[in-house]
Amino acid sequence: MALHLIIDGYNLIRQSPWLQELDAQGLETGREALLAILANYRRARWPHKTTVVFDGWQGGGLKESRDRHQGVTIVYSRRGEKADEVIKRLLTVERERGVVVTSDREIQDCAQRVGAAWITAPEFERRLALAGGTIEDSEEPSPQKTPKKGAAHRLPKQQRRRQQRLKKL
Repeated sequence: MALHLIIDGYNLIRQSPWLQELDAQGLETGREALLAILANYRRARWPHKTTVVFDGWQGGGLKESRDRHQGVTIVYSRRGEKADEVIKRLLTVERERGVVVTSDREIQDCAQRVGAAWITAPEFERRLALAGGTIEDSEEPSPQKTPKKGAAHRLPKQQRRRQQRLKKL
């Protein structure tokens, strides 16, 4: 099954210390850095469809605009509409093929309702760093595996499916 990675652009930028510094220099600088990182990640590791959604609700056009950058689809929400609404609409269409990157609880809940998987922005940033991405300051040690003790615990089926999709990242 082909997956569709949907990224809450400004949420990821504002959650990443390195991208946040670039964003402080200029909004366009932060966006360009994120798109460059995602293009590298897509070439190296993620062959599936990738979409980044940015807010355009305050200064955007009257229509939703779309663009492409090295295989990554970029969506700017229309004036008066937040990126969250666009992401929810995409998740409703994609359902179990969707994997959304956001730390926004409302979008995570929507993803769970429609059967899509979600991953937080800091966790996705760690995966980018492990895949050879260029995000800096990702020196957090990976969690240590503890030896199993006691009876086996099997996650619910919905959570197991989510984890299987996230392993593909």
